[in-house]
Amino acid sequence: MTAKQFLELQERRRGGQATQPAAAAQPQKKVRKKPPAHPGPPSNPPAPAVEPLLAMLSGPGRHWTLLMPYVEEMLTSNQRLHHMAKHRVRKRLRADAAGVAMAKRLPRLERAAIFYVLHPRPLSRKRDQGNWADTAKHYVDGLVVDGGLLPDDNHEFLMGPIPVMGEPVTTGFARMTLVIVELTGPVISGNAETVTGMADPTYRR
Repeated sequence: MTAKQFLELQERRRGGQATQPAAAAQPQKKVRKKPPAHPGPPSNPPAPAVEPLLAMLSGPGRHWTLLMPYVEEMLTSNQRLHHMAKHRVRKRLRADAAGVAMAKRLPRLERAAIFYVLHPRPLSRKRDQGNWADTAKHYVDGLVVDGGLLPDDNHEFLMGPIPVMGEPVTTGFARMTLVIVELTGPVISGNAETVTGMADPTYRR
């Protein structure tokens, strides 16, 4: 028996086996994050009643009701957005308002009151329509500054924007309607109290 045969015999007696090469590490599968749940396709809310708004004003003239285009993100006072993200939303809001004004062929006015009507999502909690004032401001900038609706957006030419609670949307994200009322007399005040006569602001759905 040769030395090699002897070593092989000893190995078999010990039950040893040839060392198998280690299995190659399997790459870990990437777990795809589920996209955020979308509240469904957008719906158009009913147009707000304008008569209660006109009754608030002294010397109202012509008026226009503008439903702003559907967006998945508006600005609220509760958000904590990066400044670049906020700039992107502001730019979109201004462009949307200017585009609607052009499509509706709004005339240039000397003085006007602007109400912004919030149509919230159908969630079971109370809403404060004043939280959307930042969105309304940029819509008004799009109308006045970019669209040329008024000579300026200061208190001499503009009353508002005034918050109003409107009917909720049935699906999709919140919407906003702007009601523009021509003023035939001087602007009494640059702001006004929140209007609650349009719809019950404490509604629950």
